[in-house]
Amino acid sequence: MIAIFIGYLALTIGLGLWQAKKTKSQADFVLGGSKLPGWMLALSERATGESAWLLLGLTGFIYANGFSGIWIAVGCLLGISTAWIVLARKFRAEAQKYNALTMPEYFSAKFPEKANTIRILSTLIIVFFFVFYVGAQFAGAGKTIFETFGLDPFWGQIIAAGVILIYATIGGFVSIVAVDTFQAILMITTLVVTPIIMIIKIFADKVDVAQAFAAAPAGYTSLVGTASGFAAGILIFNNLAWFFGYLGGQPQLNARFMGMKDDKNVKLGRNIAVLWTILAYSGAFIIGVAGLILFGPHAVKDSEMILPHVLTHMFPGWLAAILLAGAVAAMISTAESMLLVAASSVSQDVYKGIIKGGKADDKKLLLISRVATLSVGIFALILALTTSKLIYTIVSYAWAGIGCSFAPAILLSFYWDKFNSNGVITALIAGLVTTVIWILTGLERIITARAVTFFVAITLAIIVALITNKKDKLKAEA
Repeated sequence: MIAIFIGYLALTIGLGLWQAKKTKSQADFVLGGSKLPGWMLALSERATGESAWLLLGLTGFIYANGFSGIWIAVGCLLGISTAWIVLARKFRAEAQKYNALTMPEYFSAKFPEKANTIRILSTLIIVFFFVFYVGAQFAGAGKTIFETFGLDPFWGQIIAAGVILIYATIGGFVSIVAVDTFQAILMITTLVVTPIIMIIKIFADKVDVAQAFAAAPAGYTSLVGTASGFAAGILIFNNLAWFFGYLGGQPQLNARFMGMKDDKNVKLGRNIAVLWTILAYSGAFIIGVAGLILFGPHAVKDSEMILPHVLTHMFPGWLAAILLAGAVAAMISTAESMLLVAASSVSQDVYKGIIKGGKADDKKLLLISRVATLSVGIFALILALTTSKLIYTIVSYAWAGIGCSFAPAILLSFYWDKFNSNGVITALIAGLVTTVIWILTGLERIITARAVTFFVAITLAIIVALITNKKDKLKAEA
C-alpha cells in the first residue's frame, strides 16, 4: 500500500516535470499558450474545482448530517453546468479580444481608465483568499495521509506541498493541466468504484438499513434535517447558494475557459465536465450515506475522515492505496491551480501591469512567476500547519470571498454595455467587505455569505455604474 502511494506521488512529479519542458514563455506558464485540447482542460477544470472539500468535506458532511446535504450537490451541479454551458465560450472570446492571460488583466484591459486600481484590488483579493484555500488543501492531505499511514499530519502536509511545488514552480499551467488530467481520472475512479462496492456489500451482507438510519442523528433521512417551515427554506437556500460562486467568480476555473483553442473544444469540454460532475457528486453522496449504514455514526472522530476509513477497512491494501490517491489528487489539483493563479496575478498584473507599465522582459517575467509560486506555496503551508479549522469551513469562507466578489463583476462586464470601471471596483470591494463582516458578526449562521455577498456586490455595482455613467454624461454635455 505504501509502495503504491509513493509510486503515485512519483508519477505525479514525473508527469509534471515531463510536461514542464513545454513551458517556454510567460504565456505558456500562465495559460498554456491556449494550445491545449478541450478534453484535457475540462478534466483539469473539474479536478481543480473539486478539492479536498468534495472527497473529504462533502462525504463527511453527508455522513454526519444526512440527506439534507443533497442541496449542496444540486447547487454545485447547477453552478458548474451554467459556467460551462453559458459562460465558457464567452470567457474564451473575451480573453482573445483583450489579449488577457488573467482575470485582473482582462478587467484592466476592458476598463483602462482605472486599470491599476483594478489590478491591485483584484490581486489582493486573489492572493488573500487563495492562500487560505491552498492551506486547506495541504491540511486535507495531511489528515488523509495520517488516517492512512499513521504518519504525523505535519509531515503529510510537508509531503503534499513538496510534490506540488516541484512541478508547479517549474512548469506552470502546462504541467498543472497534464497532472490534473491524470488526477481527474483517479478522482472519478474513487467516486464511482467506492460507492458501487459499498452498495454491493450492503446487499450482500443484508445490512438492516432501517436500523442503521434509526441509530443516525435526528432528521438524517429528511431533505431538510430537523428544520421546518422558514428554517427549512433557509437551509435549502444556504446549501444551494454554492451555485453563485461558479458564475465566473473562480479565477482558477476560468483560466481553463480562457485557455480553450476554439468553440469546438469548448463544446467537447462542456460535455465531459458536466458528466464528470454528475458522477462525482452522486458518488460522494452515496459514500456518505453508505458509510453510516455500514459503519455506524461513530466510526470516526472526524467526519471528514469517513472516506479514508471506508477505503482502508473495505478494500485490499493495494486497491485502497489507488483509491486514496484519488482523494489526495483532489487536494493537489486544487492547490496547484490556485498557486498558479495567485502567482500569475503577482507577476502579470502587479509586476508587468503596474510596475513595468505593461512592458516586461518575458524571461524575467517567467522567473518572477516561478518565485511567486514558490513563495505563495510556502506561506500557505505555514498556514496549514498552524490552523485547526475544518476544510469545509475554510473553503466555504474563501468561496464566498472570492467567488462572489468576481462573479458579479464578470457577469456585468460580459452582458451589460453600460458597466464601467467604477462598477468593477465596487463589486470587488463590496464582495470582500461583505464576506468579512458577515462571517465576523456571526450572520453566516443564519444565512450564508455565499448568497448575501453575491447580491450585495451585484446590486451596489449596478447602482454605482448607473450613477457614475450619469455624472460622466452630464460632464460631457456641459
